[in-house]
Amino acid sequence: MPEDTPATLRHATSPSPESLDAAAALIRGRTLAVLTGAGLSTDSGIPDYRGEGAPARSPMTFSQFLESEQYRKRYWAGSHLGWRAFSRAQPNAGHLALAALETGGVANGVVTQNVDGLHVEAGSAKVVDLHGSMARVKCLDCGQFFARSAVAETIVAANPWLEEPGAVELGPDGDVAPGRLGDFTIPSCTVCGGMLKPDVVFFGEFVPTERFAEARALVHSADVFLVAGSSLVVNSGIRLLEVALRRRAPVIIVNRGMTKGDGRAALKIDAGASPTLEGLVERLLP
Repeated sequence: MPEDTPATLRHATSPSPESLDAAAALIRGRTLAVLTGAGLSTDSGIPDYRGEGAPARSPMTFSQFLESEQYRKRYWAGSHLGWRAFSRAQPNAGHLALAALETGGVANGVVTQNVDGLHVEAGSAKVVDLHGSMARVKCLDCGQFFARSAVAETIVAANPWLEEPGAVELGPDGDVAPGRLGDFTIPSCTVCGGMLKPDVVFFGEFVPTERFAEARALVHSADVFLVAGSSLVVNSGIRLLEVALRRRAPVIIVNRGMTKGDGRAALKIDAGASPTLEGLVERLLP
């Protein structure tokens, strides 16, 4: 780590002027790469299932999805209801701040662990959806992609009862209780009749090699690495942190609560991502 790197600031309840000044000093005159996580989208009403106080969770694995029709019914019913909430969400001040940093020539783009598409809606031009996008659906047999909105229409047409209030109980990660799911009709590929899956990375799946290479290139070409709203629990985030550290690039972490990268960061700001990013825009852009 460079000798001129400020000491780590920890446990502030909100972004203090001093911590924002320290972060701006690290970034000013350098190229910034950004990794975002669920903590950035909470201000848009999308829950963070890993943050402090989050409910206990047992996320469905890729192997469960592949091997069991019952699991696929549970996933598609819950995912459909969850996607409707996602589709109503709007970019928040943090998304807009990152788009402004890119437009202003400070950031070279955004790598996001989120699947909500809000960075693109906010105006970010270079976005790597590390874990995919809820807006797309892929056939696992023929590789055809479909718009999520089209698949949603198919689900509603085949399962009109799913729209009834209280028809299913939605839990963490969009999982649902079995209930009436025996009646649920799973969508299938209209090209080959194959198995459909939202274009997101499940637990037990690997980030596609080309997509991770694109993310790594963004981090490798930057002088500073900023993590916003991620606890860095998922391996892909830690791997990108390692890329930055190998380049001796200062790492700034903005997150409420601890992360797996705190001890290796040049600066840790324990605060909300949106107000912190807004504060950086005020300091870095004319």
